[in-house]
Amino acid sequence: RHVADFQLSVASILEDSSSDCLAQDLHLQAQQLAERLKCDSVVSEISAGPGTVNFTINKELLAKTVLQQVWKDGSDYGVKSELFSTVPRQKAVVEFSSPNIAKKFHIGHLRSTIVGNFIANLKVALGHEVVRINYLGDWGMQFGLLGVGFQSFGNKEKLKSSPLQHLFEVYVQINKAAEDENTKKLAKDFFRKLEEHDEQTLSIWKQFRDLSIEEYIRIYKRLGVHFDEYSGESFYQEKAQEVLKMLEDKGLLQKTVKGTGVVDLSEKKDLSMFSTVMRSDGTSLYITRQFLIISFRDLAAAIDRMNKHSWDTMIYVTDKSQSNHFQHLFQILKLMGYDWAERCQHVSFGLIQGMKTRRGEVIFLEDVLNEVRSRMLQNMTSTKTTKELQDPVETAEKVGLAALIIQDFRGLLSSDYQFSWDRALQSRGDTGVFLQYTHARLHSLEQMHGNIELTDVNVACLLEPDAISVLQHLLRYDEVLYRSSQDLQPKHIVSYLLTLSHLAAVAHKTLPVKGSAPDVAQARLCLFHAARSVLANGMKLLGITPVTQM
Repeated sequence: RHVADFQLSVASILEDSSSDCLAQDLHLQAQQLAERLKCDSVVSEISAGPGTVNFTINKELLAKTVLQQVWKDGSDYGVKSELFSTVPRQKAVVEFSSPNIAKKFHIGHLRSTIVGNFIANLKVALGHEVVRINYLGDWGMQFGLLGVGFQSFGNKEKLKSSPLQHLFEVYVQINKAAEDENTKKLAKDFFRKLEEHDEQTLSIWKQFRDLSIEEYIRIYKRLGVHFDEYSGESFYQEKAQEVLKMLEDKGLLQKTVKGTGVVDLSEKKDLSMFSTVMRSDGTSLYITRQFLIISFRDLAAAIDRMNKHSWDTMIYVTDKSQSNHFQHLFQILKLMGYDWAERCQHVSFGLIQGMKTRRGEVIFLEDVLNEVRSRMLQNMTSTKTTKELQDPVETAEKVGLAALIIQDFRGLLSSDYQFSWDRALQSRGDTGVFLQYTHARLHSLEQMHGNIELTDVNVACLLEPDAISVLQHLLRYDEVLYRSSQDLQPKHIVSYLLTLSHLAAVAHKTLPVKGSAPDVAQARLCLFHAARSVLANGMKLLGITPVTQM
Protein backbone atom coordinates (compact mmCIF):
# COMPACT_ATOMS: atom_id res chain seq x y z
CA ARG A 1 0.00 0.00 0.00
CA HIS A 2 1.30 3.41 -0.98
CA VAL A 3 1.94 5.82 1.90
CA ALA A 4 1.56 9.55 1.20
CA ASP A 5 4.54 11.88 1.68
CA PHE A 6 2.55 14.67 3.34
CA GLN A 7 -0.83 14.70 5.00
CA LEU A 8 -3.13 17.59 5.85
CA SER A 9 -5.72 17.09 8.57
CA VAL A 10 -8.91 18.86 7.47
CA ALA A 11 -10.01 19.43 11.09
CA SER A 12 -6.89 21.55 11.68
CA ILE A 13 -7.92 24.15 9.08
CA LEU A 14 -11.65 24.38 9.81
CA GLU A 15 -12.90 27.54 11.55
CA ASP A 16 -15.25 25.47 13.66
CA SER A 17 -13.39 22.27 14.37
CA SER A 18 -15.37 21.33 17.47
CA SER A 19 -15.14 17.70 18.43
CA ASP A 20 -18.77 17.06 17.43
CA CYS A 21 -17.86 17.55 13.76
CA LEU A 22 -18.82 14.14 12.37
CA ALA A 23 -16.21 11.88 10.85
CA GLN A 24 -18.22 11.49 7.63
CA ASP A 25 -18.50 15.31 7.30
CA LEU A 26 -14.73 15.59 7.60
CA HIS A 27 -14.28 12.83 5.05
CA LEU A 28 -16.61 14.57 2.63
CA GLN A 29 -14.82 17.90 3.08
CA ALA A 30 -11.48 16.16 2.54
CA GLN A 31 -12.76 14.71 -0.73
CA GLN A 32 -14.10 18.08 -1.89
CA LEU A 33 -10.83 19.81 -1.05
CA ALA A 34 -8.74 17.11 -2.77
CA GLU A 35 -10.82 17.48 -5.95
CA ARG A 36 -10.26 21.25 -6.04
CA LEU A 37 -6.48 21.05 -5.63
CA LYS A 38 -4.28 20.64 -8.71
CA CYS A 39 -1.05 18.67 -9.10
CA ASP A 40 2.08 20.48 -10.31
CA SER A 41 5.75 19.79 -10.95
CA VAL A 42 6.33 19.08 -7.24
CA VAL A 43 3.12 17.29 -6.25
CA SER A 44 2.41 14.30 -8.45
CA GLU A 45 -0.74 12.96 -6.77
CA ILE A 46 -3.47 14.27 -4.43
CA SER A 47 -6.02 12.00 -2.76
CA ALA A 48 -8.43 12.02 0.18
CA GLY A 49 -8.19 9.79 3.23
CA PRO A 50 -10.39 9.63 6.35
CA GLY A 51 -10.49 13.35 7.22
CA THR A 52 -7.17 14.04 5.51
CA VAL A 53 -5.83 15.22 2.17
CA ASN A 54 -2.79 13.22 1.08
CA PHE A 55 -0.01 14.51 -1.15
CA THR A 56 2.60 12.47 -3.02
CA ILE A 57 5.64 14.31 -4.32
CA ASN A 58 7.48 13.84 -7.58
CA LYS A 59 10.21 11.35 -6.64
CA GLU A 60 12.52 12.20 -9.52
CA LEU A 61 12.40 15.86 -8.60
CA LEU A 62 13.10 14.93 -4.96
CA ALA A 63 16.16 12.88 -5.93
CA LYS A 64 17.51 15.53 -8.29
CA THR A 65 16.98 18.42 -5.86
CA VAL A 66 18.48 16.71 -2.80
CA LEU A 67 21.52 15.29 -4.60
CA GLN A 68 22.29 18.60 -6.31
CA GLN A 69 21.90 20.55 -3.07
CA VAL A 70 24.17 18.22 -1.04
CA TRP A 71 26.71 18.21 -3.87
CA LYS A 72 26.68 21.99 -4.31
CA ASP A 73 26.68 23.01 -0.62
CA GLY A 74 29.09 20.35 0.65
CA SER A 75 29.89 21.03 4.30
CA ASP A 76 27.38 23.93 4.30
CA TYR A 77 24.46 21.67 3.41
CA GLY A 78 21.49 22.43 5.66
CA VAL A 79 23.04 25.62 6.94
CA LYS A 80 22.11 27.59 3.82
CA SER A 81 18.43 26.67 4.25
CA GLU A 82 15.81 29.43 4.23
CA LEU A 83 15.04 28.42 7.83
CA PHE A 84 18.14 30.41 8.80
CA SER A 85 17.62 33.32 6.41
CA THR A 86 16.05 35.56 9.06
CA VAL A 87 18.50 34.59 11.83
CA PRO A 88 20.96 37.46 12.35
CA ARG A 89 24.68 36.64 12.42
CA GLN A 90 25.92 37.29 15.95
CA LYS A 91 28.97 37.18 18.18
CA ALA A 92 28.83 34.59 20.94
CA VAL A 93 31.15 33.97 23.86
CA VAL A 94 31.06 30.38 25.12
CA GLU A 95 32.72 29.56 28.44
CA PHE A 96 33.25 25.85 28.96
CA SER A 97 35.48 23.12 30.47
CA SER A 98 37.08 25.38 33.13
CA PRO A 99 38.99 22.91 35.33
CA ASN A 100 40.85 23.83 38.53
CA ILE A 101 44.64 23.64 38.35
CA ALA A 102 46.11 20.97 40.66
CA LYS A 103 42.68 19.47 41.32
CA LYS A 104 40.82 16.58 39.70
CA PHE A 105 39.52 17.01 36.15
CA HIS A 106 36.21 15.43 37.09
CA ILE A 107 33.50 14.05 34.84
CA GLY A 108 31.57 17.32 35.08
CA HIS A 109 34.51 19.04 33.38
CA LEU A 110 34.50 16.39 30.64
CA ARG A 111 30.79 16.95 30.03
CA SER A 112 31.23 20.71 30.01
CA THR A 113 34.06 20.30 27.48
CA ILE A 114 32.15 18.23 24.93
CA VAL A 115 28.86 20.14 25.34
CA GLY A 116 30.57 23.55 25.07
CA ASN A 117 32.51 22.36 22.03
CA PHE A 118 29.27 21.23 20.35
CA ILE A 119 27.57 24.60 21.01
CA ALA A 120 30.59 26.50 19.66
CA ASN A 121 30.79 24.24 16.57
CA LEU A 122 27.10 24.69 15.84
CA LYS A 123 27.27 28.47 16.18
CA VAL A 124 30.31 28.65 13.87
CA ALA A 125 28.61 26.41 11.29
CA LEU A 126 25.61 28.74 11.30
CA GLY A 127 27.85 31.69 10.48
CA HIS A 128 28.17 33.27 13.93
CA GLU A 129 31.45 34.53 15.34
CA VAL A 130 32.45 32.54 18.43
CA VAL A 131 35.00 33.14 21.18
CA ARG A 132 35.76 29.95 23.13
CA ILE A 133 36.91 30.69 26.68
CA ASN A 134 38.38 28.31 29.24
CA TYR A 135 38.00 30.00 32.65
CA LEU A 136 40.54 28.21 34.84
CA GLY A 137 40.46 27.88 38.60
CA ASP A 138 43.96 29.38 38.86
CA TRP A 139 43.76 31.51 42.01
CA GLY A 140 42.85 31.26 45.66
CA MET A 141 44.03 29.73 48.93
CA GLN A 142 44.75 26.39 47.24
CA PHE A 143 47.76 28.07 45.60
CA GLY A 144 49.07 29.01 49.02
CA LEU A 145 48.96 25.31 49.93
CA LEU A 146 50.34 24.27 46.56
CA GLY A 147 53.27 26.69 46.84
CA VAL A 148 54.18 25.37 50.29
CA GLY A 149 53.65 21.79 49.13
CA PHE A 150 55.92 22.22 46.16
CA GLN A 151 58.74 23.48 48.40
CA SER A 152 58.46 20.23 50.38
CA PHE A 153 57.40 17.60 47.84
CA GLY A 154 57.94 19.21 44.44
CA ASN A 155 60.18 17.93 41.68
CA LYS A 156 61.10 20.25 38.81
CA GLU A 157 61.60 17.40 36.31
CA LYS A 158 58.22 15.86 37.08
CA LEU A 159 56.61 19.30 36.89
CA LYS A 160 57.95 19.72 33.37
CA SER A 161 57.16 16.20 32.14
CA SER A 162 53.66 15.76 33.62
CA PRO A 163 52.54 18.96 35.35
CA LEU A 164 48.88 18.09 35.94
CA GLN A 165 49.64 14.79 37.61
CA HIS A 166 52.56 16.11 39.63
CA LEU A 167 50.72 19.19 40.93
CA PHE A 168 47.76 17.01 41.87
CA GLU A 169 50.05 14.63 43.83
CA VAL A 170 51.72 17.55 45.61
CA TYR A 171 48.32 19.04 46.45
CA VAL A 172 47.07 15.72 47.87
CA GLN A 173 50.20 15.37 50.01
CA ILE A 174 50.16 18.90 51.41
CA ASN A 175 46.43 18.61 52.11
CA LYS A 176 47.17 15.84 54.59
CA ALA A 177 49.16 18.40 56.55
CA ALA A 178 46.68 21.23 55.99
CA GLU A 179 45.33 21.09 59.54
CA ASP A 180 48.81 21.70 60.94
CA GLU A 181 49.02 25.31 62.24
CA ASN A 182 52.47 25.91 60.81
CA THR A 183 51.43 24.68 57.34
CA LYS A 184 48.33 26.90 57.50
CA LYS A 185 50.47 29.91 58.36
CA LEU A 186 53.00 29.21 55.57
CA ALA A 187 50.18 28.74 53.04
CA LYS A 188 48.56 32.02 54.08
CA ASP A 189 51.91 33.79 53.77
CA PHE A 190 52.51 32.33 50.31
CA PHE A 191 49.08 33.40 49.08
CA ARG A 192 49.45 36.85 50.65
CA LYS A 193 52.73 37.30 48.75
CA LEU A 194 50.95 36.23 45.56
CA GLU A 195 48.26 38.85 46.13
CA GLU A 196 50.98 41.44 46.79
CA HIS A 197 52.65 40.48 43.48
CA ASP A 198 55.89 39.30 45.07
CA GLU A 199 58.07 38.46 42.06
CA GLN A 200 59.52 35.14 43.19
CA THR A 201 56.16 33.80 44.39
CA LEU A 202 54.45 34.97 41.21
CA SER A 203 57.02 33.28 39.01
CA ILE A 204 56.43 29.93 40.80
CA TRP A 205 52.65 30.37 40.36
CA LYS A 206 53.11 31.38 36.72
CA GLN A 207 55.15 28.26 36.04
CA PHE A 208 52.39 26.07 37.55
CA ARG A 209 49.81 27.83 35.38
CA ASP A 210 51.78 27.91 32.10
CA LEU A 211 52.90 24.29 32.25
CA SER A 212 49.38 23.16 33.15
CA ILE A 213 47.91 25.04 30.19
CA GLU A 214 50.52 23.54 27.84
CA GLU A 215 49.45 20.07 28.91
CA TYR A 216 45.74 20.95 28.77
CA ILE A 217 46.21 22.12 25.16
CA ARG A 218 47.84 18.81 24.25
CA ILE A 219 45.04 16.77 25.84
CA TYR A 220 42.23 18.94 24.45
CA LYS A 221 43.77 18.39 21.03
CA ARG A 222 43.16 14.67 21.43
CA LEU A 223 39.51 15.53 22.07
CA GLY A 224 39.44 17.78 19.00
CA VAL A 225 38.81 20.82 21.19
CA HIS A 226 40.55 24.21 21.16
CA PHE A 227 40.15 27.52 23.00
CA ASP A 228 40.65 31.09 21.84
CA GLU A 229 41.36 32.26 25.36
CA TYR A 230 42.67 30.68 28.55
CA SER A 231 41.28 33.09 31.09
CA GLY A 232 41.02 32.49 34.83
CA GLU A 233 40.16 33.87 38.22
CA SER A 234 43.66 35.32 38.52
CA PHE A 235 42.85 37.87 35.80
CA TYR A 236 40.24 39.61 37.90
CA GLN A 237 41.99 40.48 41.16
CA GLU A 238 42.05 44.24 40.63
CA LYS A 239 38.82 44.31 38.64
CA ALA A 240 37.03 42.49 41.48
CA GLN A 241 37.84 45.45 43.73
CA GLU A 242 36.34 47.82 41.15
CA VAL A 243 33.13 45.74 41.15
CA LEU A 244 33.01 45.92 44.96
CA LYS A 245 33.26 49.71 44.73
CA MET A 246 30.52 49.82 42.07
CA LEU A 247 28.19 47.76 44.25
CA GLU A 248 28.90 50.08 47.19
CA ASP A 249 28.43 53.25 45.10
CA LYS A 250 25.10 52.01 43.77
CA GLY A 251 23.99 51.17 47.32
CA LEU A 252 23.57 47.51 46.40
CA LEU A 253 26.01 46.07 48.92
CA GLN A 254 24.53 45.50 52.38
CA LYS A 255 26.15 44.09 55.48
CA THR A 256 24.39 41.46 57.57
CA VAL A 257 24.69 41.27 61.36
CA LYS A 258 27.55 38.81 60.96
CA GLY A 259 29.39 41.22 58.68
CA THR A 260 29.04 39.28 55.44
CA GLY A 261 28.35 41.34 52.31
CA VAL A 262 25.10 40.54 50.51
CA VAL A 263 23.15 41.83 47.54
CA ASP A 264 19.38 41.96 48.08
CA LEU A 265 17.55 40.21 45.24
CA SER A 266 14.04 40.23 46.73
CA GLU A 267 11.24 42.16 45.05
CA LYS A 268 10.12 43.88 48.26
CA LYS A 269 13.71 44.67 49.26
CA ASP A 270 13.21 42.83 52.56
CA LEU A 271 16.28 40.57 52.15
CA SER A 272 13.97 37.55 51.80
CA MET A 273 16.17 36.52 48.87
CA PHE A 274 19.78 37.57 48.76
CA SER A 275 23.12 36.51 47.41
CA THR A 276 26.24 36.47 49.55
CA VAL A 277 29.14 38.15 47.79
CA MET A 278 31.70 38.73 50.51
CA ARG A 279 32.99 37.04 53.67
CA SER A 280 33.07 38.97 56.91
CA ASP A 281 36.87 39.24 56.58
CA GLY A 282 36.42 41.14 53.31
CA THR A 283 37.58 38.46 50.87
CA SER A 284 35.42 37.65 47.89
CA LEU A 285 34.12 34.11 47.73
CA TYR A 286 33.99 31.22 45.33
CA ILE A 287 30.90 29.31 44.39
CA THR A 288 30.28 26.51 46.79
CA ARG A 289 27.52 23.99 46.41
CA GLN A 290 26.02 24.33 49.89
CA PHE A 291 25.05 27.97 49.78
CA LEU A 292 25.09 30.67 47.20
CA ILE A 293 28.02 32.92 46.86
CA ILE A 294 28.78 35.15 43.93
CA SER A 295 32.43 35.85 43.52
CA PHE A 296 33.22 39.43 42.48
CA ARG A 297 35.55 37.84 39.98
CA ASP A 298 32.62 36.31 38.10
CA LEU A 299 30.92 39.70 37.93
CA ALA A 300 34.19 41.34 36.86
CA ALA A 301 34.79 38.65 34.22
CA ALA A 302 31.33 39.14 32.67
CA ILE A 303 31.76 42.93 32.51
CA ASP A 304 35.30 42.63 31.15
CA ARG A 305 34.21 40.25 28.36
CA MET A 306 31.49 42.66 27.30
CA ASN A 307 34.03 45.49 27.10
CA LYS A 308 36.54 43.35 25.27
CA HIS A 309 34.35 41.35 22.86
CA SER A 310 31.04 43.30 22.59
CA TRP A 311 29.21 40.00 22.35
CA ASP A 312 25.54 39.47 21.47
CA THR A 313 25.16 36.40 23.64
CA MET A 314 27.30 34.77 26.36
CA ILE A 315 26.82 31.12 27.25
CA TYR A 316 28.13 29.40 30.39
CA VAL A 317 28.26 25.59 30.22
CA THR A 318 28.34 23.95 33.68
CA ASP A 319 26.47 21.30 35.63
CA LYS A 320 22.99 22.02 36.94
CA SER A 321 24.09 22.33 40.59
CA GLN A 322 25.27 25.83 39.63
CA SER A 323 21.96 27.02 38.15
CA ASN A 324 21.14 29.27 41.12
CA HIS A 325 24.62 30.73 41.03
CA PHE A 326 24.16 31.90 37.45
CA GLN A 327 20.62 33.10 38.05
CA HIS A 328 21.95 35.31 40.85
CA LEU A 329 24.94 36.41 38.79
CA PHE A 330 22.66 37.61 35.97
CA GLN A 331 20.29 39.31 38.45
CA ILE A 332 23.10 41.22 40.13
CA LEU A 333 24.50 42.36 36.77
CA LYS A 334 21.02 43.64 35.87
CA LEU A 335 20.74 45.50 39.21
CA MET A 336 24.10 47.09 38.43
CA GLY A 337 22.50 48.53 35.30
CA TYR A 338 23.84 46.07 32.74
CA ASP A 339 20.82 45.27 30.56
CA TRP A 340 22.91 42.87 28.50
CA ALA A 341 22.66 40.43 31.42
CA GLU A 342 19.42 39.27 29.75
CA ARG A 343 21.53 37.96 26.87
CA CYS A 344 23.57 35.73 29.20
CA GLN A 345 22.57 32.10 29.25
CA HIS A 346 23.43 29.13 31.44
CA VAL A 347 23.35 25.79 29.61
CA SER A 348 23.25 23.22 32.38
CA PHE A 349 23.71 19.46 32.25
CA GLY A 350 23.06 16.52 34.56
CA LEU A 351 25.53 14.25 36.31
CA ILE A 352 27.15 11.13 34.93
CA GLN A 353 27.16 8.27 37.40
CA GLY A 354 29.43 5.28 37.42
CA MET A 355 32.23 6.30 35.07
CA LYS A 356 35.38 4.56 36.27
CA THR A 357 38.57 3.57 34.52
CA ARG A 358 40.50 0.39 35.25
CA ARG A 359 42.63 2.49 37.60
CA GLY A 360 39.52 3.47 39.55
CA GLU A 361 37.94 6.88 39.86
CA VAL A 362 38.57 9.42 37.09
CA ILE A 363 41.17 12.00 38.14
CA PHE A 364 42.55 13.21 34.82
CA LEU A 365 40.90 13.72 31.44
CA GLU A 366 43.78 11.80 29.92
CA ASP A 367 42.74 8.71 31.94
CA VAL A 368 39.37 8.70 30.18
CA LEU A 369 40.94 9.16 26.74
CA ASN A 370 43.44 6.36 27.32
CA GLU A 371 40.75 4.07 28.68
CA VAL A 372 38.38 4.60 25.77
CA ARG A 373 41.24 4.08 23.31
CA SER A 374 42.51 0.85 24.89
CA ARG A 375 39.01 -0.66 25.26
CA MET A 376 38.17 0.20 21.66
CA LEU A 377 41.48 -1.21 20.42
CA GLN A 378 40.74 -4.45 22.28
CA ASN A 379 37.26 -4.65 20.68
CA MET A 380 38.68 -3.97 17.24
CA THR A 381 41.43 -6.59 17.44
CA SER A 382 38.96 -9.25 18.62
CA THR A 383 36.62 -8.55 15.66
CA LYS A 384 37.19 -10.64 12.58
CA THR A 385 35.97 -7.90 10.21
CA THR A 386 38.61 -5.39 11.30
CA LYS A 387 40.75 -4.49 8.31
CA GLU A 388 44.49 -3.96 8.41
CA LEU A 389 44.58 -0.31 9.47
CA GLN A 390 47.38 2.17 8.85
CA ASP A 391 47.07 3.55 12.37
CA PRO A 392 44.89 1.34 14.58
CA VAL A 393 45.61 3.37 17.74
CA GLU A 394 44.51 6.63 16.15
CA THR A 395 41.38 4.98 14.71
CA ALA A 396 40.52 3.38 18.07
CA GLU A 397 40.76 6.79 19.71
CA LYS A 398 38.44 8.48 17.18
CA VAL A 399 35.89 5.67 17.28
CA GLY A 400 36.05 5.50 21.09
CA LEU A 401 35.48 9.25 21.39
CA ALA A 402 32.48 8.98 19.08
CA ALA A 403 31.11 6.30 21.43
CA LEU A 404 31.64 8.54 24.46
CA ILE A 405 30.04 11.58 22.82
CA ILE A 406 26.99 9.75 21.42
CA GLN A 407 26.28 8.07 24.76
CA ASP A 408 26.44 11.51 26.39
CA PHE A 409 24.35 13.36 23.79
CA ARG A 410 21.52 10.88 23.26
CA GLY A 411 19.22 12.28 25.95
CA LEU A 412 18.38 15.73 27.25
CA LEU A 413 21.51 17.42 28.57
CA SER A 414 19.82 18.17 31.88
CA SER A 415 19.18 14.51 32.69
CA ASP A 416 21.56 12.43 34.82
CA TYR A 417 22.59 9.10 33.38
CA GLN A 418 24.37 5.90 34.35
CA PHE A 419 27.55 5.45 32.33
CA SER A 420 28.40 2.05 30.88
CA TRP A 421 31.55 1.25 28.89
CA ASP A 422 29.95 -1.88 27.41
CA ARG A 423 26.87 -0.05 26.20
CA ALA A 424 28.85 2.90 24.82
CA LEU A 425 31.26 0.70 22.85
CA GLN A 426 28.72 -1.68 21.28
CA SER A 427 29.10 -1.91 17.52
CA ARG A 428 25.39 -2.55 16.92
CA GLY A 429 22.49 -0.40 17.98
CA ASP A 430 22.38 3.33 18.51
CA THR A 431 26.02 4.04 19.32
CA GLY A 432 28.90 6.20 18.14
CA VAL A 433 30.68 3.05 16.99
CA PHE A 434 27.77 2.34 14.63
CA LEU A 435 27.98 5.87 13.17
CA GLN A 436 31.72 5.50 12.56
CA TYR A 437 31.24 2.03 11.07
CA THR A 438 28.58 3.35 8.66
CA HIS A 439 30.79 6.26 7.61
CA ALA A 440 33.82 4.01 7.02
CA ARG A 441 31.71 1.52 5.04
CA LEU A 442 30.24 4.20 2.76
CA HIS A 443 33.70 5.69 2.30
CA SER A 444 35.21 2.38 1.20
CA LEU A 445 32.29 1.89 -1.23
CA GLU A 446 33.25 5.19 -2.90
CA GLN A 447 36.95 4.24 -2.92
CA MET A 448 36.16 0.91 -4.54
CA HIS A 449 34.16 2.37 -7.42
CA GLY A 450 36.27 5.38 -8.32
CA ASN A 451 35.09 8.84 -9.25
CA ILE A 452 31.54 9.96 -8.73
CA GLU A 453 30.11 12.57 -11.08
CA LEU A 454 26.77 14.18 -10.45
CA THR A 455 26.40 15.61 -13.96
CA ASP A 456 25.26 12.41 -15.64
CA VAL A 457 23.13 10.84 -12.92
CA ASN A 458 19.89 9.30 -14.07
CA VAL A 459 17.55 9.97 -11.12
CA ALA A 460 14.94 7.60 -12.57
CA CYS A 461 17.23 4.85 -11.19
CA LEU A 462 16.58 5.99 -7.60
CA LEU A 463 12.88 5.33 -7.20
CA GLU A 464 13.08 2.26 -4.92
CA PRO A 465 11.49 2.80 -1.48
CA ASP A 466 14.86 2.34 0.31
CA ALA A 467 16.47 5.04 -1.84
CA ILE A 468 13.53 7.40 -1.33
CA SER A 469 13.69 6.90 2.46
CA VAL A 470 17.31 8.06 2.48
CA LEU A 471 16.56 11.04 0.22
CA GLN A 472 13.57 12.17 2.30
CA HIS A 473 15.67 11.93 5.43
CA LEU A 474 18.48 13.99 3.87
CA LEU A 475 15.89 16.63 3.00
CA ARG A 476 15.07 17.10 6.71
CA TYR A 477 18.61 17.86 7.88
CA ASP A 478 18.05 21.62 8.00
CA GLU A 479 15.03 21.23 10.30
CA VAL A 480 17.14 19.26 12.76
CA LEU A 481 19.92 21.86 12.70
CA TYR A 482 17.29 24.52 13.31
CA ARG A 483 15.86 22.69 16.33
CA SER A 484 19.30 22.25 17.85
CA SER A 485 20.15 25.90 17.20
CA GLN A 486 17.00 26.94 19.07
CA ASP A 487 17.42 24.87 22.26
CA LEU A 488 21.18 24.03 22.03
CA GLN A 489 20.39 20.32 22.58
CA PRO A 490 22.56 17.91 20.55
CA LYS A 491 20.05 15.03 20.85
CA HIS A 492 18.11 16.14 17.74
CA ILE A 493 21.22 15.81 15.59
CA VAL A 494 22.20 12.52 17.27
CA SER A 495 18.88 10.81 16.61
CA TYR A 496 18.86 12.19 13.03
CA LEU A 497 22.34 10.72 12.32
CA LEU A 498 21.47 7.36 13.89
CA THR A 499 18.33 7.11 11.71
CA LEU A 500 20.35 8.17 8.65
CA SER A 501 22.88 5.41 9.39
CA HIS A 502 20.15 2.78 9.77
CA LEU A 503 18.49 3.87 6.50
CA ALA A 504 21.84 3.89 4.70
CA ALA A 505 22.65 0.41 6.05
CA VAL A 506 19.37 -0.96 4.67
CA ALA A 507 19.92 0.75 1.29
CA HIS A 508 23.49 -0.59 1.19
CA LYS A 509 22.05 -4.12 1.44
CA THR A 510 19.14 -3.78 -0.97
CA LEU A 511 20.67 -1.45 -3.58
CA PRO A 512 23.99 -2.99 -4.63
CA VAL A 513 26.43 -0.93 -6.68
CA LYS A 514 28.55 -3.88 -7.81
CA GLY A 515 27.03 -5.82 -10.67
CA SER A 516 24.36 -3.19 -11.46
CA ALA A 517 23.96 -1.51 -14.85
CA PRO A 518 26.35 1.50 -15.18
CA ASP A 519 23.71 4.23 -14.81
CA VAL A 520 22.08 2.43 -11.84
CA ALA A 521 25.49 1.96 -10.19
CA GLN A 522 26.36 5.63 -10.77
CA ALA A 523 23.03 6.86 -9.34
CA ARG A 524 23.37 4.66 -6.24
CA LEU A 525 26.94 5.79 -5.68
CA CYS A 526 25.71 9.37 -5.73
CA LEU A 527 23.04 8.53 -3.18
CA PHE A 528 25.57 6.88 -0.85
CA HIS A 529 28.00 9.76 -1.31
CA ALA A 530 25.29 12.24 -0.27
CA ALA A 531 24.43 10.15 2.80
CA ARG A 532 28.08 9.93 3.82
CA SER A 533 28.61 13.66 3.27
CA VAL A 534 25.69 14.65 5.55
CA LEU A 535 26.65 12.01 8.11
CA ALA A 536 30.20 13.45 8.24
CA ASN A 537 28.90 17.04 8.58
CA GLY A 538 26.66 16.11 11.49
CA MET A 539 29.37 14.08 13.24
CA LYS A 540 31.82 16.99 13.00
CA LEU A 541 29.27 19.34 14.59
CA LEU A 542 29.00 16.96 17.55
CA GLY A 543 32.79 17.01 17.91
CA ILE A 544 33.44 13.62 16.28
CA THR A 545 36.15 13.04 13.66
CA PRO A 546 34.75 10.60 11.05
CA VAL A 547 37.06 7.66 10.27
CA THR A 548 37.50 6.27 6.76
CA GLN A 549 38.59 2.76 7.78
CA MET A 550 37.84 0.47 10.69
